[in-house]
Amino acid sequence: MSFVWRGIYFDKQDREILVLVNRILESDNNHSDTSLFDPSLHPHGIKELVASPVSRMAYAVINLLRNLQAGRTQARDRLLALQTLYDEVLNSAHSSLRRNTARVLMQIMKSIVRAHDNPMEQLKLAHDFRRTVQGTPRIVRRMLARYHLPEMPEAWNQIAFDDHVYDANTKGRKSPTHLIMDAWIKGLRSLTVAYEYWVQPDAAREILRAAEITGIDVRIGLEFQVPFYGRFVSLFWIPRGFSSNEDFLEFLHSPKMAEMMKRGREVLRWRRDRVLNCLALWNEHQRAKMEAAWEVEVPELSGEEFLRMVGRGQASSLHLAEALHRHVQPSLRQRAARLAERDDATARAELAVLETMGPEHIAEEWLSAALHPELPDLDCPPPQEEMPHLMRLSILELTRELVELTPGYRLVLCTSGLSVEDVAELLWDSRGNITHLEIFNMKSWMERQQANLKPISELQQALNEGLGPRVKQIIRQMVRRMRTVDEERAAKFRDILHNVPKLWEHYRHKPLGSRLGTSSASRITYGMGFAIKDTLPRKGRPARRYRGRQLFEIPICSPVEEVFSYTKPRNPSIWQRAARCLRWLPGCGHLGLECRKAWKTASEDFHVCSQGNIMNLGGLSAALGNNLLGKKDEVSSSKPGAAYLNSSFCNWLKVLLGFVPAFFSFLYTQDWWLLAWGGTFIWFGITGVRNVVQMVLAAKGATRDTLIHWRDQVSVNRLCDSLMYTGISVLLLEVMVRVWLLDRTFNITVAQSPWTVFTVLSIINGFYICAHNVFRGFPKEAAIGNLFRSVLAIPVSSLYNSLLYYGLFAWGVASPEIYLVPSAAVISKMSSDSVAALIEGYADSQVNLRIRRWDYRSKLNNLFDCYTRLELLFPHEDALIKLARPGGLQGSGGVKGKELERAFIVNALDLMYIWFYQPRAQDAFRQITRAMPEADRNVLARSQLVLTREREISQLLVDGLLGRNFSRPLAFFLDKRKAYLRRLSRMCRPGKMREPGMARVDRTQKRSAAPRAD
Repeated sequence: MSFVWRGIYFDKQDREILVLVNRILESDNNHSDTSLFDPSLHPHGIKELVASPVSRMAYAVINLLRNLQAGRTQARDRLLALQTLYDEVLNSAHSSLRRNTARVLMQIMKSIVRAHDNPMEQLKLAHDFRRTVQGTPRIVRRMLARYHLPEMPEAWNQIAFDDHVYDANTKGRKSPTHLIMDAWIKGLRSLTVAYEYWVQPDAAREILRAAEITGIDVRIGLEFQVPFYGRFVSLFWIPRGFSSNEDFLEFLHSPKMAEMMKRGREVLRWRRDRVLNCLALWNEHQRAKMEAAWEVEVPELSGEEFLRMVGRGQASSLHLAEALHRHVQPSLRQRAARLAERDDATARAELAVLETMGPEHIAEEWLSAALHPELPDLDCPPPQEEMPHLMRLSILELTRELVELTPGYRLVLCTSGLSVEDVAELLWDSRGNITHLEIFNMKSWMERQQANLKPISELQQALNEGLGPRVKQIIRQMVRRMRTVDEERAAKFRDILHNVPKLWEHYRHKPLGSRLGTSSASRITYGMGFAIKDTLPRKGRPARRYRGRQLFEIPICSPVEEVFSYTKPRNPSIWQRAARCLRWLPGCGHLGLECRKAWKTASEDFHVCSQGNIMNLGGLSAALGNNLLGKKDEVSSSKPGAAYLNSSFCNWLKVLLGFVPAFFSFLYTQDWWLLAWGGTFIWFGITGVRNVVQMVLAAKGATRDTLIHWRDQVSVNRLCDSLMYTGISVLLLEVMVRVWLLDRTFNITVAQSPWTVFTVLSIINGFYICAHNVFRGFPKEAAIGNLFRSVLAIPVSSLYNSLLYYGLFAWGVASPEIYLVPSAAVISKMSSDSVAALIEGYADSQVNLRIRRWDYRSKLNNLFDCYTRLELLFPHEDALIKLARPGGLQGSGGVKGKELERAFIVNALDLMYIWFYQPRAQDAFRQITRAMPEADRNVLARSQLVLTREREISQLLVDGLLGRNFSRPLAFFLDKRKAYLRRLSRMCRPGKMREPGMARVDRTQKRSAAPRAD
């Protein structure tokens, strides 16, 4: 059966993607072109000549995931892969939903790599990837919903955060780079990563650099545990007040901090020994009980094997439960096989329990000290003399030591499992050093450990609002409750009651803030991240049940403030310049300015409420079973679905769907044989020619100054869509409107009232086209322009009608009306498409210009950064001129000089490729250089003179600058460099550079070292 429908599903490109990804996955990763991971190479630059965007994304994702699984690559390789992947997905999205498209593309590529053993699933994902790249908003939103990703605003101003997560260096599974990548996919803008007692400087450097690449604000904190009435209380210390990431890394190496983390490593070693002791006792006692219960052999788990499973994380009870769950899987399968042979009600019930058995079940049933007294309770403190010195400190002693490390910090009390009395006592004991409460934690909420949210929030609000009487009333109620529970604690609370002003004074001027975290370790059912619903688009706010994933109402509210700021545009458009002239009108003071929207909230304003405005970005997904009987998900033999039809087959269907109603409409309405039998072909011909001309001219693909082939700019899918919709429009305009509505209902014809007929046809056609433009995801300029298209098409229709009338009359036709009356719809179509070519062509050209401005902005920023470093490295020489001469810097400047020289060459090659191969590149370059100061244009032109070093750049390409496939880049460079330099120098018009003391201040003068005048 598969052979019957295989040919009409999926495309050749889908199978090519599948072959490419699997070839990379099955390789040993030694043959990949790591040169393509160079961050100075632009995704739309010269490396397009040697590798497709899909292959580059696949290399990057596989590098990240392999790194996670095997740990064979270094942090530098992970960061290069993240930089490449981030740049590729952002620059692959061409629609208005640029960032959301990039998020989906990154997620789909991850899914393709993970579905390595399921070719059908990989084919579907490859097809989804290619559909998503086109950027149709409808498709992008569908993919966002499929992967449970709420739509984020394209301005990227949402308040999305997580104040408590873990990576693989503690309890998590993901490397720091992988964690940041997933946080960006979810739409997070701020993240706080917790490390227990100690953070490796290399891990801190990696996560800070990854956050810098993706634009996420990351904080790093240390988590401490303090004994408190027979249990541990968590304190989360987050140092702040650093000017840069390097400043924070230097702080980690400071003597006081190094001493603190040394003591923290002692705690971690002590805890590891406790976990290993618990494992030894499990091997000695619980393993035999498990064998007796399951009637199968359960082998021992050695300490070395357990630590190997833990990897670079910190051994904990969570790791032990997971390691044992993985270790007993073979025994579980043996037990499941025996139960399957019995196949009675008791066996099926036990099999269902075993199938859902997870690490939580192992921890509760086989590692519980309450059920097995011979095992230690790893979550409760042992006697004081057995604990390391750091864990014996009281909360006041610990907070005082932390305060001495740095004056700027946040000290967060985790309220999981605490009562309001516990929180009040800890706040009192800390003497105001606790600055925040983790008022909500997703993990604890799901485990029902936060039953006291409301009273804790009331205490926090009373302290923050300075309500002394209310604080006194709350403490008095605590005293009454404590009298019946613990007289010693009741006495302490009476002391607090007598000193309420001191407690109140601690937080009167510095309110007690709130934090919300998930404690996500990339393990179980709840996901990472929160977002304030008010800051998301309405379509990004999912319902209570979101695509099969249960979303729980979070009872936390946070008031938000919407802030608008207006700035002068750097490169104002014609419309912005015209709007500036109207600012004198009342209420028009912001015309011609760029408007930016931001959201503000304060952590002390978070409070508990019945219906919150906070949503979890991960939701709750169903737990996966153990698959004990080895029943893999069977690949369905049914058809994949209409969404995965072959593109060629879909295009033929679209054309046929438009052709059939158009053909029979002309047969029904036309008496003249030419229009009756040939009207459909005329109609389709007008649409086809208009679309081709429009797409080619929008990209300037027919000019001699570029290497763009006009065929590369013609989208066959878009052309067939237009033919389908235009065919349907024949039925609408010709039959329903002209014949049924105007002629038969109102008795209005072209002969009697041409203006009326053409006006009605043009207006209806305009609304029809605008509607399907919006549905197809066209630019707003095109959709809005089509509303005015009908007005513009009215005089054009009359003009065409007059020209045809006089043309036929001159040809010798006595009564041209005989032919013009039935041709009214065709004339209206020609006029409408003429106006559409202008409107949609302009919109398409603006899209191309916007993308090219993004390309040039990133490359020019990179170039001027390199220029600044070059001037600082050679303050007494004209380094750009020296760089353009044969031999270049000739080894001066050391390693930094060599890196800068290579960066200038890469930037020049990328700029040259964009100039010749990318649509509208030269127009965008002209706009950008016009807004540049003369000094910057001079720097730009002289930086490109490095391309005159023909022999050295050729050798660099041969030696692997772009990998092994250097033939096309080399031929392009040798053939086009002279023409490029000639045109560029003419456009930039380099002249004498401005002196720093002149009135006009340019960007070069703002740098620390201004370039010398020629």
